[in-house]
Amino acid sequence: MNKKIWLSSPHMGGGEQKYVQEAFDTNWIAPLGLNVTEFERGIETYLGGNKQVAALSSGTAAIHLALVLLGVQRGDEVLCQSFTFSATANPIIYVGATPVFIDSEAETWNMCPNLLEKAIKERMLKGKKPKAIIAVHLYGMPYNIHKIKTIGEKYEIPIIEDAAEALGSKVNGERCGTFGDVGILSFNGNKIITTSGGGALICNDKKSKEKTIFLATQARDEAPHYQHSHIGYNYRMSNVLAGIGRGQLEVLQERVDVRRENFNFYKENLKHTHFQFLEEPEGYTSNRWLTCVLTESYNIREKIRVSLSHQNIESRPLWKPMHLQPVFKDCLNYKNGTSEELFEKGLCLPSGSNITETELNRIVGVLKDF
Repeated sequence: MNKKIWLSSPHMGGGEQKYVQEAFDTNWIAPLGLNVTEFERGIETYLGGNKQVAALSSGTAAIHLALVLLGVQRGDEVLCQSFTFSATANPIIYVGATPVFIDSEAETWNMCPNLLEKAIKERMLKGKKPKAIIAVHLYGMPYNIHKIKTIGEKYEIPIIEDAAEALGSKVNGERCGTFGDVGILSFNGNKIITTSGGGALICNDKKSKEKTIFLATQARDEAPHYQHSHIGYNYRMSNVLAGIGRGQLEVLQERVDVRRENFNFYKENLKHTHFQFLEEPEGYTSNRWLTCVLTESYNIREKIRVSLSHQNIESRPLWKPMHLQPVFKDCLNYKNGTSEELFEKGLCLPSGSNITETELNRIVGVLKDF
């Protein structure tokens, strides 16, 4: 059988091991240490704009703490992009709030500004002003920053910017993760760079970062004994995993460049087929975390996916919208059919930065049969 081609596998740069060894040599096998501090500083430098970053155990933990920082509580409503991975929405339930799902626009596949404003107006008329907005840069494509930010400011609703899939993406030269009132990143094994498992919360000031770290380390008060005045969480990133992150940061731009090259390879070699690609709006730069194509129908998408699987090539459908998920079936949603069509027709292709040209040609060969 042909060698397995993964959708998006981890890709080490070579420098990770020295930082991990440093953690062992100094015996800092804990959720604090030089690697954690330097990894956070490295992300802050990369993002620019005087942002403050707290390294955490996952992107999901970052969203959870973002909701806590914004004061979202039981009974509140949070407007959430429907076309996303469940980790975006699950933390809303963690805090006892209620998600209200917003469908996508065709231009970016992300949250539709028109539906967002409609939802805000309708919920306010019913006396339920939403407490926060969670917008996602899906597959590395930035959401409509200007319109959604304008709406958030107009109705004074803070925005949690889910940039889990968008490290390295930009809008008019500014990096994703820096546009929201709070931003989050993921360093899961399949992301642009990885810490095996991990994430980060991006704050606008040092005080918010300090509160994040306080909450992420069980909210222990300053006292010689263990005393707690707040509910805390065990969400801090370990010094060992942060060492992997430091090594990965050294090759981050290379990883983004290769992912974009993969997209261009697919687009060029499939230009005479019926596959459709999502183009970048003017001023937008996607990291092309995953290259996604739209097919002509659900049946064709499934035939292609199965054919790739038979050739030991991993692919997967686009995200199933949250408003179609059994666990969220009773939640209010504002839909226009966009995300449902994308789910039915869309397929993610192998996009890892360690994929070879031979492997890309193998994938394209299967796709051209359709």
